[in-house]
Amino acid sequence: MTDQAESGAIRAALVRLRRTTEIPVAFAGMTGEGRGFRITEMTGTTTQALRGLAIAPGNGLGGKAVALARPASVTDYRSSRVISHEYDAAVAAEGLRSVLAVPVVVRRRVRGVVYAALRQSLALGDRALDTAADAVRELEQTLAVREEAQRLMEVQQKPVAGPHAWEEVREAHAELRTLAQRVPDGALRTELLEACGRLASACGPEAAPADRARAVSLTPRELDVVACVAGGGTNAAIAARTGLKPETVKAYLRSAMRKLGTHTRLETAVAARRAGLIP
Repeated sequence: MTDQAESGAIRAALVRLRRTTEIPVAFAGMTGEGRGFRITEMTGTTTQALRGLAIAPGNGLGGKAVALARPASVTDYRSSRVISHEYDAAVAAEGLRSVLAVPVVVRRRVRGVVYAALRQSLALGDRALDTAADAVRELEQTLAVREEAQRLMEVQQKPVAGPHAWEEVREAHAELRTLAQRVPDGALRTELLEACGRLASACGPEAAPADRARAVSLTPRELDVVACVAGGGTNAAIAARTGLKPETVKAYLRSAMRKLGTHTRLETAVAARRAGLIP
């Protein structure tokens, strides 16, 4: 996922936030070099006062949300006594009064802050904060997938030396497939699954002509289950990882085994690797 794609995911989250909360202004800043972050995406604004604003942890409402790693809000930004006021000029220039901030947390690390704001002084209660947090969770999931994709590419580029390295590749592949199913953006999900397929083909052994002639096609969920089986996962563990019921996992596995002509979990993993379906 490129930086442009990440920006698109942030913009989509802001649009979703405005729609679900009915709060007219939303903007976001993500961490860059160092510990601070910078406002880069905005929707519903009427000026450029906020764009590029550099926020330090602990400063202002967003900095407070970052420092606490939890949502925060103020009814009137300029008169609030619970935040510092380094950014009052930019907030006033945009005409904002009530503001909420939700930290974006990926793998226990704060990656940035998403804001929603009103141009009048009204209390933003728990419902608004909870709804905003729900909208941000989808962004967090997308960013988690992006990080996992980067890790997968790094693993792929490492020289494969011994079974431990192969297990790392296979574990990363299975995790990325699982995460991809949770991405709300259909185009991104398709792109990630195609990348998984390319990785599996590149890492798998060269198939003989007879193997290619017997090549089978597994559904995305069948591949998810087989990839987890290849990593040694039990049906219960696979169910917890994929969000499926154990009986559903068994059904997908039976279907995959029937297509591959196998009878055991080990045979299934080996056959899937020979077919270039998993690494």
